[in-house]
Amino acid sequence: MLNRLIYLDAKLSESLQSQLRQKLVEGILVGSFAAGSKLPSSRKLAQQLNISRNTVVLVYQALLAEGYIESRERSGIFVSEEINRGKVEFVDSDIKYNPKQSDNQRRFKGAIAATNAASCPADWQNYSFPFIDGKFNSSLYPVKEWREAVIKANSTRELYLWGQLKSGEDDPMLLDEIRTKILPRRGIQASRDEILITVGTQQALHLITQLFVDETVEVAVEEPGYPEMRALLEQKKAKLLHQPIDDKGLIVDDRLNDCDIIYTTPSHQTPTSITMSLERRDQLLNKAKEQDCLIIEDDFEFESNFLGHPHPALRSLDTDNRVIYVSCLSKVLASGVQIGFIVADASVITELKKLRKLVLRNPPISNQRTVAHFLAMGHYDAFMMHLHKTFFERWLTLREALNIYLPNCIDTGPIQGGTAYWITGPKQLDGEYLRKKAVEHGILIEPVKRYFALGSSPSNCFRMGVTSIPNEKIREGVRKLAQLIHQLTDEHEEKLSNATGKLLEQQQLEQILPGALLECQMVYGVPCTIELKENGRMIGQTFGNDNEVDTGRWWIENGMYYRKWNLWGYGEMRGFYVIMDGNEMKWFDQNYCFVRTLTYQQSTPE
Repeated sequence: MLNRLIYLDAKLSESLQSQLRQKLVEGILVGSFAAGSKLPSSRKLAQQLNISRNTVVLVYQALLAEGYIESRERSGIFVSEEINRGKVEFVDSDIKYNPKQSDNQRRFKGAIAATNAASCPADWQNYSFPFIDGKFNSSLYPVKEWREAVIKANSTRELYLWGQLKSGEDDPMLLDEIRTKILPRRGIQASRDEILITVGTQQALHLITQLFVDETVEVAVEEPGYPEMRALLEQKKAKLLHQPIDDKGLIVDDRLNDCDIIYTTPSHQTPTSITMSLERRDQLLNKAKEQDCLIIEDDFEFESNFLGHPHPALRSLDTDNRVIYVSCLSKVLASGVQIGFIVADASVITELKKLRKLVLRNPPISNQRTVAHFLAMGHYDAFMMHLHKTFFERWLTLREALNIYLPNCIDTGPIQGGTAYWITGPKQLDGEYLRKKAVEHGILIEPVKRYFALGSSPSNCFRMGVTSIPNEKIREGVRKLAQLIHQLTDEHEEKLSNATGKLLEQQQLEQILPGALLECQMVYGVPCTIELKENGRMIGQTFGNDNEVDTGRWWIENGMYYRKWNLWGYGEMRGFYVIMDGNEMKWFDQNYCFVRTLTYQQSTPE
């Protein structure tokens, strides 16, 4: 009886009609219901499955129309004999599939080494504290708005318009939405013939390297930098110059003189999140003009500038048409939609379109038109405002947590945004071992070795992202990670008992702290001053792209310095033992563990 082969669950969100159709089709295709075999009547099957006869009738009608079953007059319903036409028949059903190991890999002419190990486990969502950049919880996805755009793009009128497009042409509606809605945010003006739609940024970079790169071309790439671009260039046997970066972005000097192409990620450098300064952008454009070379600008994360105004894209500052601009929709949408785009001179776009045609004529027009409506209806702007707010909150929470629990993990200098922090632990820390131990505590952090090409990656560094972890879990995750780091480096850490300098007691604290001006560096690379007023008031100020000021109170009790900010440090009270070593002031917490070093600059009267 079919009720033994077909199980329907009324508790599922999927309708009984849909379940029945799926089970029947599956049974026919795998042979459970053999071709030519008779099926029960609609009345009998309904009785067997204890469902409405109308449900069975509707399913049978659909399967008849689709050719899975056929109705024979006065005989009943049968599985179609045509269903197996075109299938390969096995002569011996007892033969087991057991392919031999092949040595054909040695014949692969285009094979390349893996560009990177997986940055996180496939089941990363099952971990409590996933600090992995580029992974996104489904709660961020604009389901309702995207569904509305899909419905609009798949109307009968829209389907008719798709058929009118020439083969290989991109959707003109999407081209217009990109050039009028997205590109102006970056200061870029472009016509339709200066834009090419791609299947994400990786295809865009692949097409560009196919067009411009071979073994005679020298390409400058950032070090550390984006490993997948490096792999594309290595596959084309390009001569690579691994150009270092500093706190202003890619260093522009005479090492670039012989380069034909310069690849850079100026908005938020991969992987450090440093934003290239305007001065450095001008230097790079001047160098490209002077040396007659091209610039590939990978603007993959242009929408996540949190402090200050975003700098204009290199493409918008380019007066010589030397910059080829690559970007995409938000990475939250990218995994499902895969829409990227290239902006370049029209002649370059024409050649890139020819190359794209060799692989696929164009990204699916249905996807392009859906994205076009998503942009046209204002959903993308609203989505990005929500996403910007969400990631900014997480970014600030992670920044504050790092300042409290890992205040000395400073490396890259000031950053203005992005969705990840580059962390430098104590010099004795083994970052790879830390990553493995952190997994045992439900914490995922990203290793950094894959970003370095020269084999000199710092062993004590790692990355922490905010795209995959809820805001409310960030602080606890950082606290646990800091405890683990302290455990792993305990024997090398300076303790209150062995620290160089002099421990200040109650009376000495009362003499030296009132009116003091302290200087330190925040974890995100900007300087900070703390004024300890004689009346117990405390004023803190940071100096960066977005200066911050907070106030609070301080006091001395039982030989310790206590402070409580109104906003900073989550507004919590904390106490520290103080050691003076020359003009350096060292703080140690109540567990005698080192916290941070400050400069005791001067005393100022009230």
